[in-house]
Amino acid sequence: MVVKAGEGGAQSKRNTMNRLLAAARVEFARKGLAGARVEEIARDAGVTKQLVYHYYNSKEGLFIAVLDESSDNIMSELVNLSVEELSPPVAMRAVLNHFFDQYRLDPFLGSLALEGIRYHDTHQTPRNHFLEMVPKLIAKLDAILLRGATSGDFRANINPRLLLASASLVTTGWFTNRYSMSALAGLDTDSEQGMATWRQYSADFVLASISLGAVKNADGM
Repeated sequence: MVVKAGEGGAQSKRNTMNRLLAAARVEFARKGLAGARVEEIARDAGVTKQLVYHYYNSKEGLFIAVLDESSDNIMSELVNLSVEELSPPVAMRAVLNHFFDQYRLDPFLGSLALEGIRYHDTHQTPRNHFLEMVPKLIAKLDAILLRGATSGDFRANINPRLLLASASLVTTGWFTNRYSMSALAGLDTDSEQGMATWRQYSADFVLASISLGAVKNADGM
């Protein structure tokens, strides 16, 4: 049955929007914003094309909604990770590994993230859910860094924002820049072995950059 505007109550509307977002997510990941067709999204979601425009005004509005939903899911999972009882190095590795695994386990996330990067590079975008969630994740990382500095595992005064930016590039680059990563690292970005190797290396790399022990060794102490 094709759902039309004005049909159903609040729960029905929520279910319809969830189906729309799910269908749009796949379409945008596979074809990009320019190549995606509202007609196909509506068909896959079991709604009319008019209903898509009723809820989201435009294809671009639907795309932004998809990006917001993905950002909410990614950031909420990271912020809510239970790592407070873990030692600082283990806690930081858990966050880094989870970040990597979000992309590893979702076949559409890398392509969708890359399309989102292109969009934000060329559009003046309003404040979005990703930016709203960033301070919470920074606070979580900062708490781990402070515990690590106190325990002697990490260097003091590490900027959590810079750490988050560099860690995200190292981990997600595997999924958003597959050609360069494969050519430079000599690894198959589609293989389980290649992903396992980079997952380990990327976490080791970030931890080495903040480790107090690494600085002492570099100084010959």
